[in-house]
Amino acid sequence: MNRTPAYRWIAGVAVLGVAAALAACAPGSNNDSTDTSAPGAAVSTDISKVGDVTLKVWDQETRGGQNDQISKLNDAFHAKYPNVTIDRKNMSTDDLNTTLPLSLTGTDVPDVTQANNARKDMGAYVKAGQLTDLTPYAQAYGWDKRYSQSVLRYSSYSADGKTFGSGNVYGLPQMGEVVGVFYSKAKLAKIGVGVPTSWAEFGADLAAAKAKGETALILGNLDKWPGLHVFGPVQGAHVPSDQIVKLGFGQSGASWTTPENVAAAKEIQDWSKAGYFNKSPNGTDYDKAWQNFAKGEGVFLIAGNWLAADLGKAEAMGDDVGFFAPPVADGAKYASTGGTSLPWAIPSGSKNKDVAAAYIDFITSDDAMKTVAEAGNLPINHASELVSGTGVQADVAKAFEEVTTEGTLLPYLDYPTPTFADTIEASLQQLLDSKITPEKFTENCEADYSAFVKENG
Repeated sequence: MNRTPAYRWIAGVAVLGVAAALAACAPGSNNDSTDTSAPGAAVSTDISKVGDVTLKVWDQETRGGQNDQISKLNDAFHAKYPNVTIDRKNMSTDDLNTTLPLSLTGTDVPDVTQANNARKDMGAYVKAGQLTDLTPYAQAYGWDKRYSQSVLRYSSYSADGKTFGSGNVYGLPQMGEVVGVFYSKAKLAKIGVGVPTSWAEFGADLAAAKAKGETALILGNLDKWPGLHVFGPVQGAHVPSDQIVKLGFGQSGASWTTPENVAAAKEIQDWSKAGYFNKSPNGTDYDKAWQNFAKGEGVFLIAGNWLAADLGKAEAMGDDVGFFAPPVADGAKYASTGGTSLPWAIPSGSKNKDVAAAYIDFITSDDAMKTVAEAGNLPINHASELVSGTGVQADVAKAFEEVTTEGTLLPYLDYPTPTFADTIEASLQQLLDSKITPEKFTENCEADYSAFVKENG
């Protein structure tokens, strides 16, 4: 997805715990058993007696820290189950997205694979019956308790693949991401405000920054997708989360042309009219924008956690940079755009499904989260517990946990339909330039969304 730059995952996280503990831990719970509670499905969580098995695993964890964590977890899994040999094949995301659809219809089928959770990928595989419904394993291993529902929905589909965001579980992610607000501590002190604890306070801080001659918000929206990360939290502050979830996953029962969505569109346009953004945000490159922020331009930057490593470097902002989850309103829970890494799934053609499920359980267990964090990545679970210190990495972990456990992780707004990214990105640029009204913005989005919902049934 073009929303995510190459440096997507954060690095340099200091953590507690050691990966060696994995070898001593059974996957998931300590109770190996056979679960027959799911209708039509009997699954075994005891793989120690299945005999010698070669487990074919495909992934796209090719970058340094990501590759390291999978290598360590694979070694620990084999140490726990020496009867299982892991035949790992890792490749780029593009190569995986090209190779996997072909393999699922052929004979060279992996036992475990990462699969892009978007409609055009995982949704298509589910519709074709090419992925295993993991719900029985989720019950047997307790995955439905390990993961928050706001995270599980990112790899949940109805059995026919039409409904995204609810239904059966088809994969489990290891890592997470969240859009929040980076800020300069020195700039906040200069304009005489603290870290906002409500949406109203945030708006007041933007006005205070402008009044002090500062650029309140930095945005590089030349490539169009970065603006979605700014609009997402604004929408979350105005629109009920359950409505955004339906809109974001392309589900029926919601509408873009509501007063709340119009209010969100109006607020971001008002920010632009008030001069809160840097000059010509639609003509500014994304990388140039955050790099300028690192050099001291602007007070706030609404962006994803993947920028934390770069902004937190000593040669950039160091201890001056902070990060918080966008507050919704006084007394309300957090709601912000975010997502997960590519989920781990089991193809229907796998000949070793119980072993594959045990592997997925192992690499997503609480102990595995320590290895994920040690490798410099953001663990999908227990992030705040695994990050020490008071720097921006700790802020990111805290924000992610707040959103996923106390609030709602809202889907990226390029998810809903095959054409929605083009629709909303172009309309948002026009909105920021006051070339269309907030009402027209929501009407454009509604036309694309409602047409897809009607066609999708």
